[in-house]
Amino acid sequence: MEPTIDHIQITVKDMSVAVPFYDKFLPLLGFNIQNRVSAFIEEHDFHVVEYTHPLLAFAITSPRQAFVDDTINRRKPGALHHLAFKAGSRAEVDRLYAALKEIGATIVDEPRLYPEYGPDYYAVFFKDVEGIKYEIVCNEHGDV
Repeated sequence: MEPTIDHIQITVKDMSVAVPFYDKFLPLLGFNIQNRVSAFIEEHDFHVVEYTHPLLAFAITSPRQAFVDDTINRRKPGALHHLAFKAGSRAEVDRLYAALKEIGATIVDEPRLYPEYGPDYYAVFFKDVEGIKYEIVCNEHGDV
């Protein structure tokens, strides 16, 4: 088996806030918003919006009613610390950085080399509108 991810599903705090953000964010990564599907399964207290791409499905899910008031903290056991998407070049990281600012992402760390992660590790770190942390990274030498 190869370690290929089929889909990622992340619970967000407020779907009414998250969906508009992800509708703008995921197309930056190559997702076609026309392939978005939404479902609500009442007996499971479960609302999901899924964005599909030939390489990956990405979904956001509502919290159970019992957890609506919980805070997002990436250091809680079982929580997503952050999710990194691979860019093809440093120029692509820079382009996406500009687009992320336009859609309202919170930039945590601007694009630059991060030698503490590797000699060619060039990345931007950001959070969505609810505080979930993401990264766009290029590990190629120079501007490939």
